[in-house]
Amino acid sequence: MPKLAANLSMMFNEVPFLDRFAAAANAGFRGVEFLFPYEYAPEEVAHCLTSNGLQIALFNLPPGDWAKGERGLAALPGREAEFDAGLETSLPYAKALDARCLHMLAGIVPPGADRAGVRAAYLRNLRAAADFFAPHGITVLAEPINPRDMPGYYINTQNETLELLADAGAPNTALQMDLYHCQIVEGDLATKLRANFPHIGHIQIAGVPERHEPDSGEVNYTYLLELIDSLGYEGWIGCEYRPRAATVDGLGWCKPYL
Repeated sequence: MPKLAANLSMMFNEVPFLDRFAAAANAGFRGVEFLFPYEYAPEEVAHCLTSNGLQIALFNLPPGDWAKGERGLAALPGREAEFDAGLETSLPYAKALDARCLHMLAGIVPPGADRAGVRAAYLRNLRAAADFFAPHGITVLAEPINPRDMPGYYINTQNETLELLADAGAPNTALQMDLYHCQIVEGDLATKLRANFPHIGHIQIAGVPERHEPDSGEVNYTYLLELIDSLGYEGWIGCEYRPRAATVDGLGWCKPYL
């Protein structure tokens, strides 16, 4: 049966962040993910996790200046020192939460940037992150994001992400396959799940096109969750969607899986 993780950056926003762990557990979730934990001490976040009987599925490496629109540093030449500092920042959280996967945000590439330099920076940083986290048993994930939600983001398709992972040549890297982003850019989700399955380290879902609950829109998630299960996927499936109303009012779709 699919293992669903509540995304606490989008779900349960009716309460403050640290209270969302209990809200997710009370709703029946046993896993959670979120964008960033860095406003809080590692021990504080870990207490919220463990005291509610939850496991961490995923969180992101530091993104740069999020408030100013930065969405990652990995593909930004000249920011390597800041990227490396972010690895050091994230490690205490990964240890405290016993995280097995971390997402490395690529970043938004400025118009006119030298593409060869951008690619070289991304590969350098992907290898650096993989080397840094390998002794801790952590996999670094790369995720293509659709350019409608995030214009200028460096990677948009499954194939270009897989090519970067192959070129990096690090064994502890994998594809983060968000079916919401994939449907918007490429579609053909079932075929891509089958083809990419050996490279997938984490899956995320949301309704398309509004990014609400996965029980509405153009994607048949009942079928896809059955397919994912049949492929033998044992990881978490992150519910990275914006509830239409109160979070708990929209959880009917996932009751069979909790």
